[in-house]
Amino acid sequence: MAAELHLALAGEPVVLHADRALYWPRGGSLMIADLHLGKGDAFRRAGVAVPSGGTRDDLARLDRLVRHFEPRSLWILGDVLHGAVHDVGWRATWAAWRDAHTALDVAAVIGNHDRALADARLGIAMLGRGIDAGPFALRHEPAASPLHVVCGHLHPWVRLPGLGMRRWPAFWLGEGTTVLPAFSAFTGGAPIPAGEGTRVVVCADGAIAEVGARA
Repeated sequence: MAAELHLALAGEPVVLHADRALYWPRGGSLMIADLHLGKGDAFRRAGVAVPSGGTRDDLARLDRLVRHFEPRSLWILGDVLHGAVHDVGWRATWAAWRDAHTALDVAAVIGNHDRALADARLGIAMLGRGIDAGPFALRHEPAASPLHVVCGHLHPWVRLPGLGMRRWPAFWLGEGTTVLPAFSAFTGGAPIPAGEGTRVVVCADGAIAEVGARA
């Protein structure tokens, strides 16, 4: 199975990648949603024992995507952060990643977890609650728009027949809206309901494929 799926959204060619990203060639833009930097640290501060290294692994995946597509810009569609910003390990990991990609314009739509983002000094430009680019309305959450909405927030997933109860992150393509899977591997989410006009593209262990909607 391939790691990329080429299709058109609102008549515009795009590439969906198994590493949970959308690339828009004409705009030279790589799009991800729900990075949730510092989520593991927040859980550990609350006394919940979770493994470390989640941010490092997520940024290694993002590094591969940037080197593969060579975009001019990275747009994060909300929830860059998970909560308050502390001087803990993930900040140094992010700083090293940003230093390795100084020529890349990185900007973010504000998500519901991003209250501390404006003052976090992460080298990320702020796009407010959304921005329109070409035929796309870039938002954090699904919203009404005359343009095709590309967003995140819902962390969509599906289960696949014969593969047990595992939840697989997926792109959810509906009429006028595309919801990206959560980029962070350390997230929950919501099952994609079956519905007429719905397309589901699942990301499964480095491969990507369109499947029927299954909750």
